[in-house]
Amino acid sequence: MTTRKPATLDDLRTRVGSLSASLSPRVLDAARYALEHPNDIALNPVAAVAQTSGIAAAAFIRMAQAFGFKGYSELRRLCLEPMQRAAAPSYRERIRHYGGEQPIEDPADPAQVLRAFSQANRVSLEHLRDDAASLALPRAIRQIRDARLVYVLGLRRSYAVAAYLAYALNRVGRPTVQITGLGGAIAEQASAAGPRDLLIAVSFPPYAADTLAVCDQVHRAGARRLAITDTVLSPIARNADLVLQVNDAELLGFRSLTSAMCLAQTLAMGLAFAERRQHSGHAAAALEDIDC
Repeated sequence: MTTRKPATLDDLRTRVGSLSASLSPRVLDAARYALEHPNDIALNPVAAVAQTSGIAAAAFIRMAQAFGFKGYSELRRLCLEPMQRAAAPSYRERIRHYGGEQPIEDPADPAQVLRAFSQANRVSLEHLRDDAASLALPRAIRQIRDARLVYVLGLRRSYAVAAYLAYALNRVGRPTVQITGLGGAIAEQASAAGPRDLLIAVSFPPYAADTLAVCDQVHRAGARRLAITDTVLSPIARNADLVLQVNDAELLGFRSLTSAMCLAQTLAMGLAFAERRQHSGHAAAALEDIDC
């Protein structure tokens, strides 16, 4: 049976996410690189991409064929189309170009670090703004609104995003429980989640093992899952009902939370407007009392 080739990069991203479990590790590496560096694919022959990425050229060719392309050249044309419509570079290329890992002459100087991190965060937010239309935000808000109970889970660096989101959702009237794992009881805290509930899982590399375990646990229990993560190839995106991709800048090993927190605020505010619209008949009902 001939595999229908993706018509757009978003289509390719969706297909990679749905088929990731069936791809070989090297083909999956090639797919991940293509999604993260579409401009590299568009502008370079396969030999040059292989040298830059450290992934064998044959893996890119097999990846292209696995998704219905006749070969690498067709994959290049797919990646070239967005560049022809608008010369906006990809997130990773923009971070690389504008200084997400820019050198700091004196890392001991807090002012230099602040300027560098501010620049990296600004670029991350610009990327989030540019990609806003492609994020399934209305669908995510409907999932939150329709759930009997919302569970929010984020560990390690994602903990702050999860804590804020749980607080904000409760403030706008959506019953929400933050799974914290305190006392080693993370599985027990998630055990009440059922088919009428929603788990919002937040995780970025390196993905927390406990977050992955809870995702599998609530999936088996029939609960819906909304994943907030960096890519559809993220392990917490596997079997999720919906994935919201967000990338934050990284500077000298420290990852920002700026874009992820902005996305969390957007979900809470979107839900608040939806609730106020339902009860008052218009979206501009006063929200000053929410204090999020």
